[in-house]
Amino acid sequence: MKSQPAGELVVPRSVAVIMDGNGRWAKNAGFERIRGHERGIDAVRTTVTECAQLGVQALVLYAFSEENWQRPQREIDLLFKLLKRFLVEERGTLMQNRVRLLHSGRRERLAKDVLQLLDDTVAATAGNTGMKLSLAISYGGRQEIVDAVRAIAGKVQRGDVAPAAIDEAMLHAHLYHPELPDPDLLIRTAGERRISNFLLWQVSYSEIHVADVCWPDFGKDHLHAAFRDYGQRVRKFGKVT
Repeated sequence: MKSQPAGELVVPRSVAVIMDGNGRWAKNAGFERIRGHERGIDAVRTTVTECAQLGVQALVLYAFSEENWQRPQREIDLLFKLLKRFLVEERGTLMQNRVRLLHSGRRERLAKDVLQLLDDTVAATAGNTGMKLSLAISYGGRQEIVDAVRAIAGKVQRGDVAPAAIDEAMLHAHLYHPELPDPDLLIRTAGERRISNFLLWQVSYSEIHVADVCWPDFGKDHLHAAFRDYGQRVRKFGKVT
């Protein structure tokens, strides 16, 4: 089953991206790792804008994983400084393209100023009716499933839910953003072929496209190539066509 075409492209309804290779790009260019993350913001802007204009309904970007907390503190601090800059400087781009911002992930370890800017941008874009953009920050796929199970377990403990009533639909309903469609297409850059604890529940039937370029070099042409690749897939979902 394929999505509706836009010109020569087959545009997925929902896209997820593992933005990999910022540090590798910087190293190859002789820069500090943070320069790669800075350049990566340009790729974020390009991808968000193009997806919104092509009619993608939902885009999830893997911005900062739960495992990324193990990185050097200086790099973490610089990454969140860039995130705060993005939330301020790109708000106009989000509004212009009618993009609604969401956050996927745990909030407990995020600094108050980060949470404030994140919440302010989510609120400012809440009325936008175009593409939904979810930034996965302090996110892990296993952690999301654990949080969903904990929420259901609490309802069982209170007597609100019978254990026999727990099914896939109920677990899905307790994910961070159950209203978002499962990704039709998962894109990973820098030639890596791992899911890296990203959307483990949601990508069970996603088509996967691996781009060899590092994320800072990922542009409109690379996005279009991913969509063309997606358009060649036959999606069977376990059935026989």
